[in-house]
Amino acid sequence: MILVFRLLMLAIFAIVTFVFGTLYCLFSPRNPKHVFTFGRLFSKLAPLFGIKLELRLPADAYQRGPSVYIANHQSNWDLFTVSAAVVPNVVTVGKKSLVWLPLFGQIYWITGNILIDRANRSKAVNTISQVVDKIKERAVSIWMFPEGTRSRGRGLLPFKTGAFHAAVAAKVPVTPIVCSATDQVKLNRWNNGVVIVEMLPQIDSSQYAKESVREYANHCHQLMAEKIEQLNAEIAARQKSQ
Repeated sequence: MILVFRLLMLAIFAIVTFVFGTLYCLFSPRNPKHVFTFGRLFSKLAPLFGIKLELRLPADAYQRGPSVYIANHQSNWDLFTVSAAVVPNVVTVGKKSLVWLPLFGQIYWITGNILIDRANRSKAVNTISQVVDKIKERAVSIWMFPEGTRSRGRGLLPFKTGAFHAAVAAKVPVTPIVCSATDQVKLNRWNNGVVIVEMLPQIDSSQYAKESVREYANHCHQLMAEKIEQLNAEIAARQKSQ
């Protein structure tokens, strides 16, 4: 019964949001402000799935300049959890095939996000150059999932270097965002517990060069893996004390 109710509510929300949201975006198509608006809107759905979402942001999170935001990518639940950490004037970078997803793909494109062709390395490299140009020209930030795919309970996967190449070339910091484990979240479970999303301190890119982006990526990976482990341990301790 819980499963049916949630699927029904999600379907209604999706249709209303994507249809009216697309119409709203037509007044200022491809405007980065829409990414923030819809990111926060989707995160408001977390309680519908029995998730108690805790967001931890620095006091100046909304006043910072351009950055490359990176986050761990676990599953489709990211749409309702990690999205809470989206800040103003940021666009995400996703695979080109997303545009073909009914409703979601269209609103993903019209809100100003960047689509890349991961199957074509030369096009992907060119897209990174375009990302860097956008950061410099429009003073926007970008959001990427450096794992390149969903981890699906396998822990933090190795990072690809695209996000770090962009940060070094644009001379902006990397801002890691981590989300505690969501593999325990089930549609047919009434209470899916606490999920914590936290924004970590910015990591300066000026000390890295094009030749050392792998080192940069590994450093960020280590920091994020340690923090995710801490968050999971914190949640486990809370559950044990209840």
